[in-house]
Amino acid sequence: MQLLRLTLLLAVSAFAVAQSPQPPLWQMQESGTTAGLRGIDSVDGAVAWASGTGGTILKTIDGGAHWTKCAIPDAAKDGATLDFRGVQAWDATTAIVMASGKGKLSRLYKTKDGCKTWKLNFKNPYKDGFWDALYFNGDRNHKSNWSDGWLLGDPVKGMFTLFYTDNLGKDWYRHSNKGLRVKQGSQGAFAASNSSLFADGNLVVFGTGGTDGSFVNTGRNWWICVDDCSPKDMGYYGDQHKWNRQPVQLGQYLDSSGVFSINGRTTPNAPNALGYITSYKIFIVAVGGDYTKPNESAGTAAWSSDDGEHWTASTTPPHGFRSAVQWSEALKAWITVGTNGSDISRDDGKTWQPLDDSNWNALSLPFVVGPNGRIARLNPAALAAGK
Repeated sequence: MQLLRLTLLLAVSAFAVAQSPQPPLWQMQESGTTAGLRGIDSVDGAVAWASGTGGTILKTIDGGAHWTKCAIPDAAKDGATLDFRGVQAWDATTAIVMASGKGKLSRLYKTKDGCKTWKLNFKNPYKDGFWDALYFNGDRNHKSNWSDGWLLGDPVKGMFTLFYTDNLGKDWYRHSNKGLRVKQGSQGAFAASNSSLFADGNLVVFGTGGTDGSFVNTGRNWWICVDDCSPKDMGYYGDQHKWNRQPVQLGQYLDSSGVFSINGRTTPNAPNALGYITSYKIFIVAVGGDYTKPNESAGTAAWSSDDGEHWTASTTPPHGFRSAVQWSEALKAWITVGTNGSDISRDDGKTWQPLDDSNWNALSLPFVVGPNGRIARLNPAALAAGK
């Protein structure tokens, strides 16, 4: 009888464990807003900034337990109408937000007092321009003293508008390089998640799409410009800046499709004869598709193992259109999100497995944001539990 009771007890316990609910992958947080959120930047997992429609800017200093609303830039004028598609932050007091819109509606504002006040940093000088992405160099743990930044906008008069700063956004200079030229109306970047652009060292990368197809544009700064370097190949300091445009198998030949997000991770090459590591390789993953077809999985991810020179489509793609992607060093995996959910890749973008089916726009791990004020934090325990 004792043996029977023990057997039944073990069986019931095993059943209870089997039936216990899995921990949520994305732990929802209270944002205090219903704005559509597309900007998110996690400084260190505790401090993070988010931004979106209606002049909305949010900040947390406790890992998302509490999100507070920031003062609206230019609130006395038209600040409450601006759509802040991107944010880049250094700490709990200093950040820059990017508004996206036609012409003068594309702006940068900067705060140095924890978002109590904002100062207009830069306004789009082109009436037909539209800004898509803002990125400051540095690793994700975090920018620290990095002062170099890049600002990407759609083509104006047949050339992508790419601006550069080396003093934390105090001054911005446009790159006028022949490698940035495209047929007007055939190409554009996407402001879906502030992640269509990234930079690493002397490499700048951005993704595009449109009726000409999908491309990844890579620019390298060679620091020296010899006699055969034309003015159109020169950077601001007279250095040589060469651009390369490679087709990538994402989306279709439509205005609504292309590369929506691109990101990279740096790995060291083999040591030299003296045992020193003198060179690095950047592994890059691009995601996108057609945002009008959120459940279409074909043509939604590709990868490059040679700094963007050659691209290969994922053999098992994410399960729908994707607007943001990021490498997690802690998880040794890539996470991508979009309007019908999220996916994970543990083999550098070659294959992807579904994680959830929620509606997301942008990603800065451990945080993810979406429409209607949605903010969540990644729960690693859910992945460990077999998610």
